[in-house]
Amino acid sequence: MDGERRLTAQGQERKQQLLDCAAELFAERGYADTRVIDIVEAAGVAKGLFYWYFENKEALFKELVVSIRLRLRQHQAEAMDPAADPLTRLRQGTEASVRFMARHATFFALLEVENLDRQFADVLRNGGDVHAADVGSLVRAGIDAGLIRDEDPVLLTFGVIGTVAYYSHFHRTGRLRVDVDELATFVGRSVVRTLAADDEIADAICADPARAAV
Repeated sequence: MDGERRLTAQGQERKQQLLDCAAELFAERGYADTRVIDIVEAAGVAKGLFYWYFENKEALFKELVVSIRLRLRQHQAEAMDPAADPLTRLRQGTEASVRFMARHATFFALLEVENLDRQFADVLRNGGDVHAADVGSLVRAGIDAGLIRDEDPVLLTFGVIGTVAYYSHFHRTGRLRVDVDELATFVGRSVVRTLAADDEIADAICADPARAAV
């Protein structure tokens, strides 16, 4: 409904305010126990304004998922040097992902719970598919360049995604009590050493992640 509307700067700011308040409440109480009235009271706006931007609570949650996924992709893109080789970019993107997921830990913790609810399966799956496509394109480019070992690119892609997800999960749940920058560097290094076609390539990229390997 609101996707067709052209929002003013003030309108965009008000809509983002509702999204931010909802994210905090969802993380604190869970999706099911957060009501629309709770969200508008936290945002300090009238209930009618909520329905100007969102059809219902479910629509808001779905947009929140899309928004956080988009911000993650933007954060990854900003961290990756477009002039670097694919394996270096994978390391940079991996480290950025770990940091972003730690910064937004409460929301990703919420997704782990709400992922059990089939009503959000499609939007969650779509976000995961986009991420897999992004990683997969770099994996294939790395294989073509001889930097990444020539194995099934799909399996390698989900290995990267799984490594980031599990380490982030263990950090988020307190089972890994290490500084997030230290964790990001470790995970990035692990991904490089798992993917690299040989030790010389891995050593070069791990020694200088900003270096474009040749």
